[in-house]
Amino acid sequence: MAILSYPTSLSLPTTSLVPTTHPTVRRILNRLNRTSLLSLALDWLSDVNLSTTRPYLIEPEDDESSDMYPAASSVEELRELYTHLGQRNGTKRDVLERILEGDWRTGISLYALAMADMQFIYSHPSSQKWTALKIVPLSPSAAVGMRSMIPRFHPATFLRNLHHASLPDIKLHLNIDRHATLPLLILRIWVLESPYSTSRALDTNLGPISEASRTFYVAFPDFSPHIFITSAHNLSDTAHSTAMKADDSKSLRKYILQAIPKAFSRPRERYKLESTNFSASNLEALVQHRGNGRTNAAGGGWGIYAETQGTRAIHDDPLSLQNLSALPETERGGVIDEPASNQLWASKNEKLPSKVRCLKRKSESDGNSILNKRRLANGRFGDSALPDDGLGIERLDILLREPMRNIIDATDQISSHVVKKNTRGYENQGQSPGSSVDDTDVPGAEDEWRPGIKITFSGTHVFAGLRELVECGIVDGLRMPGWMTGENGVSFGVVRNGRLL
Repeated sequence: MAILSYPTSLSLPTTSLVPTTHPTVRRILNRLNRTSLLSLALDWLSDVNLSTTRPYLIEPEDDESSDMYPAASSVEELRELYTHLGQRNGTKRDVLERILEGDWRTGISLYALAMADMQFIYSHPSSQKWTALKIVPLSPSAAVGMRSMIPRFHPATFLRNLHHASLPDIKLHLNIDRHATLPLLILRIWVLESPYSTSRALDTNLGPISEASRTFYVAFPDFSPHIFITSAHNLSDTAHSTAMKADDSKSLRKYILQAIPKAFSRPRERYKLESTNFSASNLEALVQHRGNGRTNAAGGGWGIYAETQGTRAIHDDPLSLQNLSALPETERGGVIDEPASNQLWASKNEKLPSKVRCLKRKSESDGNSILNKRRLANGRFGDSALPDDGLGIERLDILLREPMRNIIDATDQISSHVVKKNTRGYENQGQSPGSSVDDTDVPGAEDEWRPGIKITFSGTHVFAGLRELVECGIVDGLRMPGWMTGENGVSFGVVRNGRLL
């Protein structure tokens, strides 16, 4: 008699096995290097995870010596085997084939695959693009009494509520893990587009190229009203991903975003997610700007007022000038000696690209000029935007919507002069740029011309690069806007009337 399958509201069992012959299993494990694979196998064999990641074992009296990878008879034997593999040289392929064709030939559990994914996240911290979202009350009237309230987060309750808030025609496998070094929890959400929670549903609905589009990660910082969620298109997507898979990924991510605030909500306490205009591939930068510390509201040079340790934290007057003890000894006075000046000039000149590197002999006042520029950069950026701080963001997108009044006035003067000298009377030749621009997108700005200018900075550490440009004198540190120092804590935004929106 055939086994009947029927839709159910139950979640995917953690012990459900995925065949090792499936391309998704090989793809997840193939991303890890040899050291990570050996560490993962030992984690699977630990006493804590053995109930959900049990390997294939045989009885001592059975003989399978003819197999390419003979099965072991005990877990202790496998532990010694993988420990010995880590002590000798070899290839990743040998370890991978041993896992798939030998010790876990019957299948890999969903929990074991989740552990492999988390191992890849820890070994490749910049493999995902994270977006910071803020959890705010749904009703504005409730925000008065809940302004300083952080939603209560209990992992078991949240996972149960998230499963109940999901769609009935999809199944979720949820796995939550504590980050090794950062104060946050990472939730892995694996989506199966099927109303069934059986092993057959795993085998038939697991597409070979859709694994990246059905896996999302959500990070929960400790004691913070923010969450970090991975983008719909992450760096683990394969080259075979199509536009249809991208649309499916966006739809699944949209459903997850709708379910997260419902899982946080309680009776008479409803929440929603609000954008913070901040995304990065560096989790440390996200925790720095959207975590539970004081630095999430004091970026750039304002960070000196958020100090909790050191000499700056014990000052009674927060408006006093910042302490310059962090500067080198040669930079504390008004004048630096000649050897130190030459060394400082050479170090700064080497940091510049070859096209802008100064080739002329420096003058006598160049040493003091470099000192002043470094002091200016230290005042604008504070202790942030250092090349080796590990808090860099890779991209900064700014859209300028500023009125160009000076350009219009100058153009009107030129136009009136042309009209006076035009004997043929073609006054339309003296039109200003503002008269031909459609101002329908800017209400009440008929007399203003606001062109859309997009500025993009990209690199391994955008604000550290801008700080070096200020120190080298390429960027004017006095006239530089505040959003170029990172004090707003955003990675994209719109500048209107001199303010970043």
